[in-house]
Amino acid sequence: MARAFQAGAPGPNSSDTEYGMVPPKAFRTLEPAHRTRKRTRGAKRIRNKELPSFTRQLAAMLSAGLPILSALDGLADQTENPRFRALIRQMEQGIREGKILAETMREHPDIFDDLYCNMINAGEMTGKTAETADRLADFLDERAQLRRKVRSALCYPVIVLMIATAISTFMIVWIVPIFGQMFAGFDAELPAPTQALMRVSQFVRRTGLWIVLAAALLSVLFRLWRRTPAGGYAVDRLLLKTPIAGTLIQKIALSRFARTYAQLSQSGVSLLSAIEILAGSTGNQVFRRAVAAAEHVVEQGNPMSAALARCPHFPPLIIHMLSAGEKVGKADMMMQHVAAFYEYEVRTMLDGLMALMEPLLIGFLGIVVGGIVICMFMPIFKLPEIVGM
Repeated sequence: MARAFQAGAPGPNSSDTEYGMVPPKAFRTLEPAHRTRKRTRGAKRIRNKELPSFTRQLAAMLSAGLPILSALDGLADQTENPRFRALIRQMEQGIREGKILAETMREHPDIFDDLYCNMINAGEMTGKTAETADRLADFLDERAQLRRKVRSALCYPVIVLMIATAISTFMIVWIVPIFGQMFAGFDAELPAPTQALMRVSQFVRRTGLWIVLAAALLSVLFRLWRRTPAGGYAVDRLLLKTPIAGTLIQKIALSRFARTYAQLSQSGVSLLSAIEILAGSTGNQVFRRAVAAAEHVVEQGNPMSAALARCPHFPPLIIHMLSAGEKVGKADMMMQHVAAFYEYEVRTMLDGLMALMEPLLIGFLGIVVGGIVICMFMPIFKLPEIVGM
């Protein structure tokens, strides 16, 4: 079996003093099935805004030699979010009761996911909690940067489309009928584009509310269907086949997979324990199934690269790099290079799309709004013909 992931024994830093006056329970591997489900209000904001800073400061305090209890106490005092502060206090109380840090984090899965908890657990097992937390902070920062890049790229076209829809709806519902009343007294046939616009306006005014309700209902049903395994897989598979967007989604999934693989490998998490985390890290159901299917192949003693080679969505680059890393015992380093490569590809592709979309969206906005205006004013331009002068 590939030895890319190795769990070490407890190190010298995993002593009682790291946890304060109360010694932790015996170290053990924490499985996702044993997690206590607790809901934290505002969990998404805490996870995206507070958690990277918390992890960075925790790593700094532990590196300076502070016990975990003292570090958590200091972090709770300086945390402005009251919900996150209460959560840190709960973690602190759990450690006083004899739990390990990863176990207290497992009690809040909507804040600390499997990747986070397994890496902290592996750091505690090897006595390198501070180093692991520092790597986690880097990982969270890099993931946040990529997420912000993708969101900023999507934000501009969404705003332009919303503006175009709002202006078009306003003109069709309120402005076009006014012009329709003006042209009603003409005893001549209006230009064909103007007649088509009038029919669209009448249709929207009669059925606009039903259209909005139907669109809202279809949106809700689609979201519910997509949350099912079959629906999520079908949508993600279709997205991977779309031009341009499919390539971008594939590169994002590969960068997440490679970055997560490198972090878990460096932390000493066992490969079989990490497969479920790797599958979930891609954010795509097609890649998730492919990685999850690799578990059976790895259990038979085959390397991870051989298992992934069976999936057509993993390109030869990542397969060869992972295989080479497994042979020399440096899979984590190889995956870091792969992650950096795909993240650079994603940023380059997004920059190119942004530069291309800006004139296209402006042109689209001009065509939609300008087309409506031209259709409304065409009878005025041809007023002598319409009134028979």
